[in-house]
Amino acid sequence: MALISAARTAQHLAVRALTVHDLAHPLTLALLAAASTAAARAWDRGHPVDAIHAARGQRARHAR
Repeated sequence: MALISAARTAQHLAVRALTVHDLAHPLTLALLAAASTAAARAWDRGHPVDAIHAARGQRARHAR
């Protein structure tokens, strides 16, 4: 489960950096690389993609 958490955190940080800086900013690029690496590691360990990205219905349920 640590891999899933790392992938979610890295993705969240990359999106935040993207909203503050542009896509070409070195911080944004580094965080996107970290997010993709963490997601690839989780995938390689057999975690399904939906473990990292919840479906729309699941997001709505978690927000309540």
